[in-house]
Amino acid sequence: MNAFYLILGSEGALSDRAISKLTVQLKESKCEITNLFAGETIVGDIADALAPSLFSERRALILRDLQDLPEDNRDEITRYLQSPDESMTVVFVHKGGVKGKALLDAIKKVNPEIISCEPLKKEAEKEAFVKEQFLDIGRKATPGAVAALVGALGSDMRELQAAVSQIAADAPVGVIDEAMIDKFHQGRIETTGFDVADATLDGNVSAALVALRSALETGTDPVMITSAIASGLRSLAKVSGANRSAKSFELAGQLGMAPWQIDKARRQLHRWSPAALADAVGVIATADAEVKGAASDPVYALEKAVLRIASTQSGLAAH
Repeated sequence: MNAFYLILGSEGALSDRAISKLTVQLKESKCEITNLFAGETIVGDIADALAPSLFSERRALILRDLQDLPEDNRDEITRYLQSPDESMTVVFVHKGGVKGKALLDAIKKVNPEIISCEPLKKEAEKEAFVKEQFLDIGRKATPGAVAALVGALGSDMRELQAAVSQIAADAPVGVIDEAMIDKFHQGRIETTGFDVADATLDGNVSAALVALRSALETGTDPVMITSAIASGLRSLAKVSGANRSAKSFELAGQLGMAPWQIDKARRQLHRWSPAALADAVGVIATADAEVKGAASDPVYALEKAVLRIASTQSGLAAH
């Protein structure tokens, strides 16, 4: 193994995966592993962890949240970088940004193996992540199943990570398909969450608000409702750019959607203009941030978003 690794980026799910894979490799190399959180260290902790072994054993230090390292502790690392121990592997974990940049630059000068963990923005990148997660735990999933899972939870990589583990544990032996993903989400997001999304995207204001109240009263997490609406909007966006004359089963593989999902999106799309769809995507993204803590009243934020999206479609339908 290399003497230095730098796990760099703010996407926690990717960082966790990189740490897990390196930990397995270190254990296979018979390394004694020390884990430290940089922000919790006091003077001497890092120097002790990096000190040579009396028995010449292979050792490793995983230093997490390097950006939070106290100023007083930094010279313990810079001194070590000048004279590293051949029997030692050091894994630095940094969330990126300008905090602790001078130390980060010093680490880069020793040519560590850099593992990028920046947020994934493209659907293809997220689907590759999900596919690799399934393979990591010895399961295979169809492209449609992977796409369906990303479509439902693609805004939150940790949720994707947890969903893959849960589905792999619950699904019967064999390849995981879209039906299994759909079954999982019927339980996870709950039918009421999908009811809110369907009524909202259909432009049925009263039904959307009634379904929303019902969903919240039965314990559905507001985050799951914004996730269901966002998933529906992504489906509309995908189908809106597809060949209108093509059969749904012909488009299924290309779009990563089940034929019935394509048919439903096509039925809903007659109410939507490109501008309205773009506006709705922005509205639900704002609502998602608000229900996750940006707003003092997440229920009001969700009601406001549902009302705006559903009312827009009612207005279109009236003309």
